Amino acid sequence: MSEIDPRNIKESLKNAAYAAKLLRLHEERARQTGPGGLMHFIRYFWKVLEPGREFTDGWVLHAIAEHLEAVQRGEITRLLINVPPGCMKSLMSNCFFPAWCWGPMGMAHTRWLSFSYSAHLTERDNNKFRTLISSKPYQELWGDVFKLTGDAKIQVSNDKMGWKLASSVGGVVTGERGDFIIADDLHQVSQGESERVRTETVRWFKESMSNRVNDPDRSVIIVIMQRVHGSDVSGTIMEDKEGMNYHRLCIPMRFDPGHPYPTITGINWEDPRTEDGELAWPERFSARRVDDYERELGPYAFSAQYQQNPAPRGGGIIKQHWIRTWENAQNKFPAFSYVIAALDPAYTEKHENDPSGFSVWGIFRHPESNEPGIMLVNAWRKWLQLHGDNSPKFPGETHAAYARRCGDGWGLVEWIAHSCDAYGVSHLLIEGKASGISVYQEIERLQMLRTWSTELCDTGRLDKMARMNAVQPIFSQGLVWMPDRDWANDMMEELLQFPKYKFDDMADTCSLALRKLREMGLLQFQDEREFDEYIEQNRAPVTQALYPV
Repeated sequence: MSEIDPRNIKESLKNAAYAAKLLRLHEERARQTGPGGLMHFIRYFWKVLEPGREFTDGWVLHAIAEHLEAVQRGEITRLLINVPPGCMKSLMSNCFFPAWCWGPMGMAHTRWLSFSYSAHLTERDNNKFRTLISSKPYQELWGDVFKLTGDAKIQVSNDKMGWKLASSVGGVVTGERGDFIIADDLHQVSQGESERVRTETVRWFKESMSNRVNDPDRSVIIVIMQRVHGSDVSGTIMEDKEGMNYHRLCIPMRFDPGHPYPTITGINWEDPRTEDGELAWPERFSARRVDDYERELGPYAFSAQYQQNPAPRGGGIIKQHWIRTWENAQNKFPAFSYVIAALDPAYTEKHENDPSGFSVWGIFRHPESNEPGIMLVNAWRKWLQLHGDNSPKFPGETHAAYARRCGDGWGLVEWIAHSCDAYGVSHLLIEGKASGISVYQEIERLQMLRTWSTELCDTGRLDKMARMNAVQPIFSQGLVWMPDRDWANDMMEELLQFPKYKFDDMADTCSLALRKLREMGLLQFQDEREFDEYIEQNRAPVTQALYPV
């Protein structure tokens, strides 16, 4: 028996180890390019970007990955993702996903533009992306697909003519167009309340960023963010469903069966939760931790950022259960003792500007309980110029027929006059801002034979929030009624989400009218009514003189 050479054994073991490694790498390549490959990719390279933190799995990550894979396959070209903070949205969309497309999916030729409210954030993610694709583990698996030719923090490029460029809202990317545009948190949470900043961000998103695609039909835009306001970029996308044609993945931290978000998305992904309050990622965010977030942030910020709903569940300042629904077998309103209307004016036909809001309210006593109440009689939100068609009403023509015949041509003044006449308004309130003064003057000039009086209201130093807080007790005491009509539902939606809703014009008319009715003594709270009844019952009787005087 010949003696075994130790060098041969060592060489054989080395070859076997190398063969085993090649087999392992081959199997891993197959996993990362197969179904669910993005999640395999993330798990495999997790330690490259997060060496000090264990990977915590959760169905939220799989949901995001499933939609990003649909984007890669070309099934989705416009994707909106709303998820709570801490759900790895930036890591997944701006680091792992482009690295997966460049390597495993053989798309190194693609060009990527990433935007956020701050260039610091996109440059941070570009740096992580660069760290990942230049790492030894990535190069072992996918180093044969492309070579880096530029690795600056602002732009990373390769030899297949692909690149990834970091920018920000309003950033200068003149001439650059991408196959993939990643919009990751375009709004800064602390500036969500600034109408000027928010409006400018939305305008930039619609007019500038959306035009930076290479191919309008096949290039991809991914918007991934937490909500900050009803009229943020997400709200704009959801409002224009047909024009923008976005698929939406929305994951609130707590499951809310009443939240109007899609539980089934366009690729037939379905939210796996069924129980009210069930958490999205309990492995990472426990119920106690989520409760702490809600307490620390407050109801509005928590609802927007974690529930993806700009207003807290059940309403914000105004709660849904405070508003009573009017139901009548004859579909008729009760008899009103006094009817008041309020206008928040803005005469313009441009939908990018604020609309005019109008509402009519009637004081009544419930026919069964004799309880006092205030009823929403009518409300509208319209974009109108100051004047329009003022064709007269035909003799015997009803208000409804008159509106159908001429309403499309009316301006703001004509709609106000019609609404006040149609609903028997006694007093019209007009908010005394710049446009309101002009409307008031026109009403006074043209409505000489009107049956209703007009008042220009100075709201003083009270802002919208203060005015709504002032009338909150009227709602909380159950004095406000609304019929089940589309226009009433619009008013309710605006009230419940105030001040986070995309509009606040009808809500402003509500606070204006209700405050005036309180000042006039026509709306009393229960303790005030009880006090008046007590005084009346205990009033000393009027004595008469024993002898004529």
